[in-house]
Amino acid sequence: QQPAKLLCPKCVQLKLPTETASFCCQECFKGAWATHKQLHKTVVVEDNSSTTPGFPEGWGYAVQRGRGRSREMPMWNWTGDLKPYPISPKRVVPPSIPRPDYADHPQGYPEGEMQSKQQNIVLQRSAKDIEGLRSACLLGRQALDAAARIIKPGVTTDEIDRVVHEVITKGGGYPSPLNYHSFPKSVCTSVNEVICHGIPDARELVEGDIVNVDVTAFLNGFHGDLNETFLVGECDEESKKLVRVAYECLHKAIELVKPGTRYRDIGEAISRHASMNNLSVVRSYCGHGIGDLFHCAPNIPHYAKNKAVGVMKPGQTFTIEPMINQGVWRDRTWPDNWTAVTEDGKRSAQFEHTMLITETGVEILTARLPDSPPLTCFE
Repeated sequence: QQPAKLLCPKCVQLKLPTETASFCCQECFKGAWATHKQLHKTVVVEDNSSTTPGFPEGWGYAVQRGRGRSREMPMWNWTGDLKPYPISPKRVVPPSIPRPDYADHPQGYPEGEMQSKQQNIVLQRSAKDIEGLRSACLLGRQALDAAARIIKPGVTTDEIDRVVHEVITKGGGYPSPLNYHSFPKSVCTSVNEVICHGIPDARELVEGDIVNVDVTAFLNGFHGDLNETFLVGECDEESKKLVRVAYECLHKAIELVKPGTRYRDIGEAISRHASMNNLSVVRSYCGHGIGDLFHCAPNIPHYAKNKAVGVMKPGQTFTIEPMINQGVWRDRTWPDNWTAVTEDGKRSAQFEHTMLITETGVEILTARLPDSPPLTCFE
């Protein structure tokens, strides 16, 4: 009941009403913080509310998980040389294209996914479901290959996003990342020390970068998910090795995929190969079930001595997507609440496929096509 003397600095920055930002003392502020900070998440800066200097109308730094834009780059203790750049306005999907439930939700909430029994039960897909998955995976592959063909120094990751968006929508699909939990773009582009969930922006790729492009296409009710890491121009030998070993880790895991294999064994194979090459495996993110939902059971950790449950059965569909680091495995998240980076600022690489357990082994639904661009890490 003491007079209010202090103002929450975040509330002041967000221009919230004084009555919600006021506290009588530091102890009161600390005591209320767990509840009070939820107010900050409710404030959304509209895409076109201001112009970022040097960029067109509507461009800005991503904030609030992509729901808002800021004119100024957030302050943060960046772990490496990479920093965010402004991002372009949200791309439009033609209204005639079928889309997942989260596409038009104000916060991108995937209600059907979160409430589905598939979060706890691994489905064995019907023949009709599998055909739907094959079509979505093929469209995803075509979009990733189109992105690969334009990667070179001087190209922005925003341009990669544009290409992926256009290939998927022209194919009658919806780019699954767009508005998923408010993600603001149609593809994830993760450069250098970014592990995953990088937001495409205005930064130009430079000679010696590595960039992961993570594509998911939603077509006729099913998602197809894949990613690859590319060298930008001429890279140093350590980066080439990192990307090559990340590819090998995925395929070491795929060699085990067949009916009867324990899901926990995937992480053992990946960790063994990474360790042999003095590299580490990220533990914060895992492979996942996929089908009519973007993410569902099973969860497939990529590290050794994990506690994944269950064995593989025909008809099950899921991704394996190991993230391999040059340094420590630990990660941190940028202020946009999406971009995961290595704790020590060293580089990370990743490859991913969506796959189907068959009666005798595995079918890679996102397999490379005869005309897919060659992987630069093997050139």
